[in-house]
Amino acid sequence: MNYYAKPIANLIDQLSKLPGIGPKTAQRLAFYLLAAPPEVAADLAGAIGEARSAVRYCLVCGNFTDEDRCLICRDERRSADVICVVERPRDVVAMEKARSFKGLYHVLHGAISPMDGVGPEQLRIRELLKRLESGAVKEIILANNPNVEGDATALYLAGLIKPLGITVTRIAHGLPVGADLEYADEITLGKALEGRREMK
Repeated sequence: MNYYAKPIANLIDQLSKLPGIGPKTAQRLAFYLLAAPPEVAADLAGAIGEARSAVRYCLVCGNFTDEDRCLICRDERRSADVICVVERPRDVVAMEKARSFKGLYHVLHGAISPMDGVGPEQLRIRELLKRLESGAVKEIILANNPNVEGDATALYLAGLIKPLGITVTRIAHGLPVGADLEYADEITLGKALEGRREMK
């Protein structure tokens, strides 16, 4: 039996679709928004709308940005000879929090997963290989998630990149197997980055 007016039930339903938000948290958020001053809900809706319309992918690395190139790609202090390959834009944030990496990034937007219908052609691998054509990159760090899909993607990339004469390393598995980068703490990520090894 539904105890809520239809607009409230709809709001709770929409909020509960967000990752990590269960029915009780969705209910709490809905009641907060309804009790808060009108500008709170308007500001939230405006921020969501602005992010959806203004944010796009960096033309160089594939990270989120509101310009052609993201902040990291525009930063001339970063080392252009090392590229850290990650699966998602949120992984860039996780790596940056560790404050251990001073190079550039490349976001694949996923991992090879035949069961989910994701092959190499669905990832930003061609764009990565294009970035390597200049010869300026000396090392590729593979920071794929330590799970079956991440391992398969790392092996595939190593097979493509090593023949180019570029050193390919993988972050150490100080991360729990099966875990996602975004949930790792800064110290663990920093140590994993320090303990990277060359892929054979």
